[in-house]
Amino acid sequence: MKKHRVIINDLMQKDYVYYLTEPMGKNFHQEFSPDLTPKQMLEMGVFGGKYMTDCRDEFPKDWFISAKLCHERHDPALNYFGVNASQPLSVWRKKGWIYHEDPRGWFQWYCRYYMGRRCPDDERQIKRWKAIKRHMAQIKKHCEKANLICRPKQRQALLNWSYDSIKI
Repeated sequence: MKKHRVIINDLMQKDYVYYLTEPMGKNFHQEFSPDLTPKQMLEMGVFGGKYMTDCRDEFPKDWFISAKLCHERHDPALNYFGVNASQPLSVWRKKGWIYHEDPRGWFQWYCRYYMGRRCPDDERQIKRWKAIKRHMAQIKKHCEKANLICRPKQRQALLNWSYDSIKI
C-alpha cells in the first residue's frame, strides 16, 4: 500500500501530519481485535456525543451520517446506555494517559489506527484496551444474559473501548 499523508487542522491540533500505511480496518496487531468499528461506536452513542465534533474532515463522511453527536456539550443521554461512563479529558491528562499525537485520547488513537496509521504509541494503547476487558467478567458474573439494564456504566465504558457487551 502506498503511504497516504494526512494533515490535521482542528481545534486541538494544527498542522499535525501523519501517514496511513495500512489499509483501512486491516492488518491490526494480533492482540488487538475490537468488537466494533469507530463508525459503529459513533452510531451507537459514545462519550456523550461530544467527541469528534470538530474533526469530521479527518475521517470518512459515512462515519458521521448516523452518529450521535452534540456540539454544545457532553450529553450522557446520547450514550447507548444513557449514562455517563467517561472521565473528563483533564483527568486523562493528569494521569498521563494522553499521547501527544492523539490529544483526544484512546478513541482518537483507535480511529486513526483503524484508518491505517501506525505509531509508537500502538503497543501502550493496545495494552490499555486489553485491560478494560476485565469489566466483561463482572457483567457475566452479575447480570442475567441479555439484561442490558444491568451495570449500564460498565457496559457503556466497555462500549467506549470498542467492546460489545450487548452480546453477553
